[in-house]
Amino acid sequence: MIKIICVGKIKEKYLVEALNEYKKRLSKYTKLEIIEVNDVNIDNIDISLSKEKELIEKYIDDKDYVITLEIEGNMLTSLEFAQKLNDIYNTNSNITFIIGGSNGIHKDIKGRSNYRLSFSKMTFPHQLFRVNLLEQIYRSFKINNNETYHK
Repeated sequence: MIKIICVGKIKEKYLVEALNEYKKRLSKYTKLEIIEVNDVNIDNIDISLSKEKELIEKYIDDKDYVITLEIEGNMLTSLEFAQKLNDIYNTNSNITFIIGGSNGIHKDIKGRSNYRLSFSKMTFPHQLFRVNLLEQIYRSFKINNNETYHK
């Protein structure tokens, strides 16, 4: 099972449609759950991150292999990412990805992370990034099942 915990909600119809398309494609390979928690917009970033942490932690199980999406994380090629997911599935059937909000991810969540992943040194809108993440997860399943898609 793959669980994606995201700070913030998606309102744009075109992004919802893209997410739904990848959810449909992924249903062939795995159970997928996307959990949206409210972003906390308070001037004090520490308080904001703490409140978001509390919302996120409700959805993390002790047995989950947690991957946080962080600009400081490890960068992988699509083939390396596919291998990483395959290796995780060999020892753990629950993978939880965490996408933070505009202020990032609380240090305690980062400390709980089993793996810190970065797609780039650039900053992406978290709504758009969800689509990127789902596409790469889908690509990984195609690669790991020797199915045509990846180039």
